[in-house]
Amino acid sequence: MRRIGELIKIRPERLEEYKAYHADPWPEVNRMIKECNITNYSIYHYGEYLFACYEYTGEDYEGDMAKMAADPATQKWWDVVKPCQQSLEEPDSGSWWTGMEEVYHLE
Repeated sequence: MRRIGELIKIRPERLEEYKAYHADPWPEVNRMIKECNITNYSIYHYGEYLFACYEYTGEDYEGDMAKMAADPATQKWWDVVKPCQQSLEEPDSGSWWTGMEEVYHLE
C-alpha cells in the first residue's frame, strides 16, 4: 500500500461550488476511483488550498491513473471541477495536483 498526499489551490469564488459537487459526487466517478485501487480518499480545505490524501493498493499506479484519465465519466467530472481549481504546477508539467513527500506516518 502506498499513501499519497497532493495539494492544489481553490479559486475562492468557486469554493462553495466545489464543495457542492463533492457533497453529491457522481457514482460512476466514485466507482472508477475504487476500480483504480484508491481507498481512504479524502479532500480537505484550508484557506486557499485543497489537500487530498488517499491510499493506493494496486500494483501499477501509472496504469491505474491512465485508466482513470481515459474514463469518459471521469473526464466530464474533471471538466466540471477543474475550473474551481488552480494548479501549483507549471502549465507544461503534465500535472494538475502537486504531489507531496510524506515525512511522517504513525499507525
